[in-house]
Amino acid sequence: MTAAARTTSPTRTSRPARARAAALAGAAVVLGAALSACGASAADDDEPEHRAFDLPGTGLTVDSDDSALEIVASDEQPEGEIAVTRWFQGTVAIGSDPEVTWSMDGDRLVLRENCSGIVADCSAKHRIVVPRGVAVTVESDDGSVRADGFRDALAVRTKDGSVRVTDTSGPLELRSGDGSVRAEVSSPTVRARSGDGSLHLVLTAVPDRVESRSGDGSTTIELPRGSYRVDTSTGDGGEDVTVPRDDSSSREVTARTGDGKLTVRTAN
Repeated sequence: MTAAARTTSPTRTSRPARARAAALAGAAVVLGAALSACGASAADDDEPEHRAFDLPGTGLTVDSDDSALEIVASDEQPEGEIAVTRWFQGTVAIGSDPEVTWSMDGDRLVLRENCSGIVADCSAKHRIVVPRGVAVTVESDDGSVRADGFRDALAVRTKDGSVRVTDTSGPLELRSGDGSVRAEVSSPTVRARSGDGSLHLVLTAVPDRVESRSGDGSTTIELPRGSYRVDTSTGDGGEDVTVPRDDSSSREVTARTGDGKLTVRTAN
């Protein structure tokens, strides 16, 4: 008896299933390429954009959500105007194209970045030049802030990012939620706070008042030669105070640390 030969027909794949498979394969290729290209840097932008904005008064607020900031006060910048340069690099594998915007609302410069989706990788930097005689307040959600050359009041507040200020002689207020704070200034009053990060203040002229507070990180304050009324406290860390102390001095230094060494010394 001869056995009947069995014929096996090829398995059929429905069109919707093939389409889904192709889409998944394409997405995997896109994701793989995006992952290999991660690490966007605004410094790679060879063609930064430039724009000037009218400034109606003598005060400026910089409102930034996600950008490194460099802010400079310059005698060469015309009164009533600020100059902004923007560098940007960004990719989104799946989602809307990344976008950065800048606008002026009265005396508030608003800088925004929209970079969301699957494997979103963006980096932005802005350089802002302001004329002399302008008091500046910086409100940053995420990004480092550098400032230089101020003779008028400067206040910098960033939730996540380091802060560095140089060549400044106006009243100074610095605050970082998560990041180091460093200043090399001749300001008469300095108020500085870091939630999580080191704090280093170098005063190049005798100040009237210095206040500092660090939640988690070391604090170092360097002062010109002279005597000061010093008030310090540490939660978990040593203290090293070597400046001459005078409880009747009009020059006040107050320093608090939660967890970290506290040093108050005469500058070299």
